[in-house]
Amino acid sequence: MEDYLIRGMDKSGRLRVFAASTTHLVEHARSIHNTSPTATAALGRSLTAGAIMGSMMKNDSDILTLKISGGGPIGNIIIVADNKGNVKGLADNPFADVPSRSDGKLDVGRLVGKNGVVTTIMDLGLKDPYVGQSNLVSGEIGEDIANLYLVSEQQPSAVALGVLVDKDISCRAAGGYFIQLLPGIDDEDIDRIEERIKVSPSVSAMIDKGLTPEDIVKELLGDFDIDILSTMGLNYKCNCSRDKIRKVLISLGKKEVEDMLKEDGKAEVVCHFCNTKYQFNKEDLAKILVDI
Repeated sequence: MEDYLIRGMDKSGRLRVFAASTTHLVEHARSIHNTSPTATAALGRSLTAGAIMGSMMKNDSDILTLKISGGGPIGNIIIVADNKGNVKGLADNPFADVPSRSDGKLDVGRLVGKNGVVTTIMDLGLKDPYVGQSNLVSGEIGEDIANLYLVSEQQPSAVALGVLVDKDISCRAAGGYFIQLLPGIDDEDIDRIEERIKVSPSVSAMIDKGLTPEDIVKELLGDFDIDILSTMGLNYKCNCSRDKIRKVLISLGKKEVEDMLKEDGKAEVVCHFCNTKYQFNKEDLAKILVDI
């Protein structure tokens, strides 16, 4: 199954739902960053959240940055997404790992930590970006994103994010869903949703069984009349380029580039999101100096 996301709404306007399958993009991120099993789960959940959150933005030029800083061994997790299904991410310490929990599950909360904040920065083309922030609840990512929406948007949401890591440490299944409650919903409907979530399998287990995002919505919200409003393909995609890296070198200033020329006669710049290496030889650096 290819990675994709669906957006739906109850015909009565009581809730909206987003569901995504992200197995391939999480596996791509794992192979790029060579993440430990628990870091794969933490980064994968964050990438899934970023992809869903990015899809909510209105304009093609809008950019979302999601930063999770919990004080745990993995350090900061940073995700960047647009509204076209492209997402990329990194973790400060992708090799960090911690023992599994007593129930055998990966201890994402311990790896991420919960002494910190989750921050969203949305560059919407305005003078100043929109910033939302809330304290981490558990470091498990899903609960933390739900709390962010409640605190910064006053938007009650059920958020589930899951990554199943296989025995060979590859990503076997990944995905997530957001259910956002709208003002028209009543307590009885909320109780029905909560009960359904409680008895349903985990989102990664559903995807591992072959359920599609549409199937997941049906599993969770079969009692509601949901219209699927849009479908969007998802990709791990970095938008770095040689020209962008050249501009970064220019921004370092004349002395810094002169020192590179003097000491090494070349420069190598690595993109932290995709590990692409950009080489600049003596002639390249000399031309950059002319442009500074």
